[in-house]
Amino acid sequence: MSAPVAEVEGLTKSFGGVPAVDHLSFALHGGEIAGFLGPNGAGKSTTLRLLLGLAAPTSGTARVFGRRYADLDEPTRSVGAVLEFADFHPNRTGRNHVRVLALSSGIDEHRVAEVLELVDLSAVADRKVGGYSLGMRQRLGLATALLGDPKLLILDEPINGLDPAGVHWLRAFLRRFADGGGAVLVSSHVLAEVEQSVDRVLIINQGRLLADQSMTEIARDGGSLEQTYLAITQAVAL
Repeated sequence: MSAPVAEVEGLTKSFGGVPAVDHLSFALHGGEIAGFLGPNGAGKSTTLRLLLGLAAPTSGTARVFGRRYADLDEPTRSVGAVLEFADFHPNRTGRNHVRVLALSSGIDEHRVAEVLELVDLSAVADRKVGGYSLGMRQRLGLATALLGDPKLLILDEPINGLDPAGVHWLRAFLRRFADGGGAVLVSSHVLAEVEQSVDRVLIINQGRLLADQSMTEIARDGGSLEQTYLAITQAVAL
């Protein structure tokens, strides 16, 4: 098997002595979409922030392409991320948002039109973001994540605000991305959609990994993802 695209080993992050992430370990490889699941407060967002170098671990390691995110030569060309509640200036156009990020990252401006086309925003790219729906903002966030043509996407609740057509589009897009050799780590509470979109699930609670199963294994056991998820997380709560 090829080297992991993303890997955490013994990852721990504590706040005031209370662990939000507790000795967490998993690896993600190219060509797969992994769902990152857990109740509110389970440590999902903290783990994503640790992978992206937005927080420092108390102990353990978080690496992308074998290195800490901060040590990558060109992070935006390796990793694209959309965290929940992406912040966009309401008086700028979608195109301007993407162009500014491209210029600040040393990415050719021709890529701006390419990513807007990839996420089906070309027709509204010159409108101010203040008039965008939540689903359009989600697509704009994905456009910025794709600017550097990364091989790893980290997405936090990406289907928030998407209508059924948008959800269908995102599912197909992520599959094409993975089939092209990319890796996707996606956090979501929408289990029915995760079940249709991912190859594998990582289930955490209280900062600990409870399960790492392929969707093939879950289907073979005769249950749905929702049944599996509830059985695992509720057992911990008891």
